[in-house]
Amino acid sequence: MPNNTTFKVTKHVTVEDFYTAHAEALQLKLIAGATGLHRRIREGSVNRLGLALSGFFTYFAEKRVQIMGSAETSYLRSLSKPTLRTRVRALFSKKIPCIIFARSINPPALFIEEAEDHQIPIFKSPMITMRLVNAVTIYLESDFAPQTNEHASMVDIMGIGTLIRGKSGIGKSECVLSLVECGFSIVSDDMTRIRLLEGRELIGTCPNKVAGYHMEVRGLGIIHVGHIFGVGSIRAEKRVDLVVTLVDWAEIEDKIDRLGMDQNTTEILGIKVPQVIIPVRPGRDIAKLVQVAAMDQKLKLMGYNSALEFNQRLIQTMKHNHL
Repeated sequence: MPNNTTFKVTKHVTVEDFYTAHAEALQLKLIAGATGLHRRIREGSVNRLGLALSGFFTYFAEKRVQIMGSAETSYLRSLSKPTLRTRVRALFSKKIPCIIFARSINPPALFIEEAEDHQIPIFKSPMITMRLVNAVTIYLESDFAPQTNEHASMVDIMGIGTLIRGKSGIGKSECVLSLVECGFSIVSDDMTRIRLLEGRELIGTCPNKVAGYHMEVRGLGIIHVGHIFGVGSIRAEKRVDLVVTLVDWAEIEDKIDRLGMDQNTTEILGIKVPQVIIPVRPGRDIAKLVQVAAMDQKLKLMGYNSALEFNQRLIQTMKHNHL
């Protein structure tokens, strides 16, 4: 079944959005330039202000978050006040989004003064420089990752991130509820946001923080999964390992794969993901079938294919009987 959903690539992130999303994790403190929070980060990476502070701006990565460590700050403090002002103004004349000082370093007073005048947000973090560089890079990579919203629910079943698709009303939420009752964790219900990280890994999460971990169950209304089943029943995000598509039995009755020899796949953000199509009709325990599909996929990831082994044994038996 083809996936016709479109995806978007983030071209910029405002400094305010970055600060709001990651201030706690990066332990960021805004110390100057609050009026410049509207500035845009236009590349999902960082740049260390080394040569730029000496006045060399050839190949300067002005679209990125700028990082200042002990070495750069020591160099600034070695400059005379007129030279420092000239260098800082030259730097701030570029369209840099913001600057983060590592190790809780306090910039020179003149630096703060110029930042306020040029509306350049200045932050500081207690993290050591290289850890800060790595952490900011990881968060920006996530912020700039291609993403799409799937009309599907997602559950973590024994470590297998399982995306459950199907037409409205086919029973996705009831299936998820049964899986959660069995002890598995819900990632999202009805709508799942999927990000492509490093061009190879799909990560699913709930697209709406307000609606996160709430479910609409026909006949019951809105419930909160975490409050009813406990904190172990919810998960913030999970890699997408398997797609299960629920289809009405009558639609594919004559096309049902009895052996499962061929591994079906579906494409999400250009990445092929294993897919299992499960026919739905009254009396079938869909949640149990989804659970078995996830467990079978886990075996396949470990190098074991049940259908292939059955086929090989069947062939060997036929050969033996023939002899």
